[in-house]
Amino acid sequence: MPELCNPFTLRVYWEDTDAGGVVFYANYLKYFERARTEWLRAMGVEQSTLQAQTGAIFVVADVQLRYLASAKLDDLIQVTVKVVAQGQASMQLEQQAWRGDTLLAQGRIRVGCVQAASLRPRRMPEQVLMALASRA
Repeated sequence: MPELCNPFTLRVYWEDTDAGGVVFYANYLKYFERARTEWLRAMGVEQSTLQAQTGAIFVVADVQLRYLASAKLDDLIQVTVKVVAQGQASMQLEQQAWRGDTLLAQGRIRVGCVQAASLRPRRMPEQVLMALASRA
């Protein structure tokens, strides 16, 4: 397995699989979402606190996914998050799901920062920008 920087690890459960016993394709989006949430948390950004303090929330604006191999019941999967581009109100992330040495899925996700009340784009709060800068 390639060396992964702070991957989020999860196990595949029955609820994740389809009738063929493999992970249902849309569940990789859930896995990627969980990994992004834990990635932010590891940087000290709790999304509920961020919203309460600043009114800012993140929304997915664009997704490109490629499926390469199937995961099955009880597999342990590691999901990575890497910033590939960052603006004042959005960032593009590269995410990968691995089972051991096998790359299962990879994607590019553009996440925007919006004001929760209006859902209008806004600059990312300073604490988020500082957290991202500290990881660069």
